Amino acid sequence: MLTKRDLLRSAALAAISVTATKSASVSAQTSARWPEVFEAKDIAEEGFIYGLPLVMNYAVMQEFAVDKNSGQFKAPFNEINNQHHVATPEDTAVITPNSDTPYSMLWLDLRAEPMVISVPTVERSRYYSVQLIDGNTYNYGYIGTRATGTEPGDYLVVGPDWKGGAPAGIKKVFQSTTPFTLTLFRTQLFNPEDMPNVEKIQSGYNVQRLSAFLKQPAPPAAPKIDFLPATTAGIKENFFPYLDAALKFVPVMQEDKVIRERLASIGIGPGKTFEFKELSLEHKAAILLALKEGDDKVDKFLASGSKNINGWIVGALFGDRAFYNGNWLMRAGAAKGGLYGNDAVEAMYPYTRTDASGEPLDGSKHNYTITFPADGLPPVNAFWSVTMYDGKSQYLIKNPINRYLINSPMLSGMKKNADGSLTLYIQKDSPGADKEANWLPAPNDTIYLVMRLYWPRPTPPSILPPGEGTWKPPGVTKVS
Repeated sequence: MLTKRDLLRSAALAAISVTATKSASVSAQTSARWPEVFEAKDIAEEGFIYGLPLVMNYAVMQEFAVDKNSGQFKAPFNEINNQHHVATPEDTAVITPNSDTPYSMLWLDLRAEPMVISVPTVERSRYYSVQLIDGNTYNYGYIGTRATGTEPGDYLVVGPDWKGGAPAGIKKVFQSTTPFTLTLFRTQLFNPEDMPNVEKIQSGYNVQRLSAFLKQPAPPAAPKIDFLPATTAGIKENFFPYLDAALKFVPVMQEDKVIRERLASIGIGPGKTFEFKELSLEHKAAILLALKEGDDKVDKFLASGSKNINGWIVGALFGDRAFYNGNWLMRAGAAKGGLYGNDAVEAMYPYTRTDASGEPLDGSKHNYTITFPADGLPPVNAFWSVTMYDGKSQYLIKNPINRYLINSPMLSGMKKNADGSLTLYIQKDSPGADKEANWLPAPNDTIYLVMRLYWPRPTPPSILPPGEGTWKPPGVTKVS
């Protein structure tokens, strides 16, 4: 689920304005320490694809946990922030935000010692999940209805250098590849009147230091860090300086050793400082071209890296370190498609920008419908939804009824067709009072639709395995 969709499309214009700010002699001296132009371009392109998720995550961390004036600040490290509402158009730090489940957010600093996350009893009928995401954007563990059940428990989260075992009372140990890590709690909301029940569950989520859990003296605090200020809006102008900053907190691993060495050769990495303005004109042009071509490759992967089923793109883009196995293009595509998505077994995310015939979805030109057969609703153990986003920004859109999605808890209030099928009306204007319960308001512009299937059923009919399942999402149909 991050930054605006046109992350880098204006990078060239932004950077060209500074190409003459340094003397030719300084530029020549700097570029002399670099690889030749074509190799530098290749390294920068690889570096963009490798680094995009790291930079996006770093910017979100800044806005959520570091900069109290960001407008998106949630809480400092090692404190849980409970959101007593679902996402709205005002939430713009993360693209394609989930508006199904109120979030609780926790950024962990694991440098001084591990942290213990505790969860309360949650009724079996209510889905909840606790997703652990590290600075590599790997999903390194889950707590919740599917993964660990609905009973209370204490879970240990440790950093990359932790060598200890599980203390008494700890149900499971989760190890992050980075010292800073995000924890996303999702708690199902059945309807607006259900919010007090969600808040009660959220109050039972807890985090504490391992030393406090063991009732032992705390170790010395980790040193204070002066993080490089970063914003999601600023990524396109500051990509490599942000990558510099992010890599300080991403230890080198076997699978990224080569790309990290190559990045270091152009001044990117811990202890390095990337200075675009000091490069020669030829190297500047190469870097700008690398950014554009890297971004184009990510977009091309998103368009073709999964299976097209009735116009919906269906695949599995999110997972742990073993899942990606050094496939940086897949990881970048996952981040740009929707940062912080779940593993396929936890949730599937069919998405589309086109109708069933392949024509772009545009609410300013057409009305659309989606019809689920009587026996063809999404097969899930938890719940499903269809969410509307602006096609350009991938943010939720303002609309007259403040409805950003239609989900399965709303079924009792919706109207079915005579044959038992269910039709959703996708359009910018009301379809009429008799159909408004089934209306998903669209922008007066391009449309991006995301279907969320939480805890998809593993046996037929099922959307699993991704792209090959027996259940297929129905296409979006243009109304003539």
